Amino acid sequence: MLMISPRMASGMQDKQYTPSLLSFFIYNPTFGPREGEEEKKILFYHPSDIEKNEKIRNVGLCEAIVQFTRTFCPTKPAKSLHTQKNRQFFFEPEDNFWIVMVVRNPMIEKPNKDGKPPTIEYQEEEILDTVYSAVVRQCYSMYKLFNGTFGRAMEAGGVELLIQKLEKFFYRYLQTLHLQSCDLLDVFGGISFFPLDKMTYLKIQSFVNRVEESLSLIKYTAFLYNDQLIWSGLEQDDMRILYKYLTTSLFPRHSEPELAGRDSPLRPEVAGNLLHYGRFLTGPTNLKDPEAKFRFPKIFVSTGDGYEELHLIVYKAMSAAACFMVSASVELTREFCEQLDSLVGPQLTLLASDICEQFTINRRISGPEKEPQFKFIYFNHMNLAEKSTIHMRKTASVCLTSVHPDLMKILGDINCDFARVDEDEEIIVKAMTDYWVVGKKSDQRELYVILNQKNANLIEVNEEVKRLCATQFNNIFFLD
Repeated sequence: MLMISPRMASGMQDKQYTPSLLSFFIYNPTFGPREGEEEKKILFYHPSDIEKNEKIRNVGLCEAIVQFTRTFCPTKPAKSLHTQKNRQFFFEPEDNFWIVMVVRNPMIEKPNKDGKPPTIEYQEEEILDTVYSAVVRQCYSMYKLFNGTFGRAMEAGGVELLIQKLEKFFYRYLQTLHLQSCDLLDVFGGISFFPLDKMTYLKIQSFVNRVEESLSLIKYTAFLYNDQLIWSGLEQDDMRILYKYLTTSLFPRHSEPELAGRDSPLRPEVAGNLLHYGRFLTGPTNLKDPEAKFRFPKIFVSTGDGYEELHLIVYKAMSAAACFMVSASVELTREFCEQLDSLVGPQLTLLASDICEQFTINRRISGPEKEPQFKFIYFNHMNLAEKSTIHMRKTASVCLTSVHPDLMKILGDINCDFARVDEDEEIIVKAMTDYWVVGKKSDQRELYVILNQKNANLIEVNEEVKRLCATQFNNIFFLD
């Protein structure tokens, strides 16, 4: 991505280039051990139009770096390589399978007078290893969600099947990577939970239990409202990656002006004598269509001793979405989908309306939202809960933050410091732009606060953060 900032002194302009993906490849060094067979090691390479010898050379270089670093620490090989122009990230998700992502460093192109070529300055320290290493891990987790492990593909159809699956998945997935938007939230990979009162939460739990009892084929259920999670029957790590897929890919693709409240005109279909808004986001777009296809995406979730394959049914009514997972060994029929539509549609519509009503009442009680003096990111490692007032919008393609990128970089640096030690600690940074940045790590929880207080001192900043903890996190214990 190119950003242009005007130079003050002259009419010339500096061109700023944000980080971009140079290459992404997957290889297995055991597949081409002999000389002349090096190409067999390469399972996937992006961009695909690179000349064969260059692919072999790049993969060979990565292999050599990994082997070289093993001599110093056999259990922890290289994770990244820093050069002037780019940075390489290495990840071994399964034995001998390596994923490598090469990112071009951000750079500034400064025009010269007298027609000389522009001067290029690479900003080598602007990229955070933790952020982009997390992006590589996400790539693998997303592949695994829809295809299972690399080893599973090898068992089912050998190297040929694995290559097919990798090309089919990553050809599309890499187009959704927007590296300039990656930040601390990618490191956490957390889940935003929707705040609810007890009675409404019990209604949702009751709804999930009723549906699972009526439709015994359903093995797991997840319930979301406004892209935030309320209930999940999946393991945390599975829900974490499914949540990312739903909120950054599936829901944005089907976004529409959502209707809210009971006064809205309902769709003219009767199911169980109750009108409703329900529709399938995966599977059939129209149940009335005689040509409708009843195919649903399949996902893989972890079980005690391996993985199980499931159909993913996502059903939405207004701003509420329910995800139902059914064993992939069962064939889903028109009859099942009609049964689900008639059972879930009316109930989900009423629930969505109740949640919307409750949310509106709570907002009215808490009063109008004023622009706070501070912005924060909170993350809990135990339940993966995250909350951010810095991100106005975060999807796969866009990340709108309300603070300067330099401040986001400071947050990332503080996070790196926290990751190095197990003890609880607090870090306070005075930024060049009159901002204060505070990081607190306490009992598996992390809180990052950005304060805009020009003339504040350390004591006043500390008091302000304590006040924030008392108002926003009054039921969460932070060590002073």
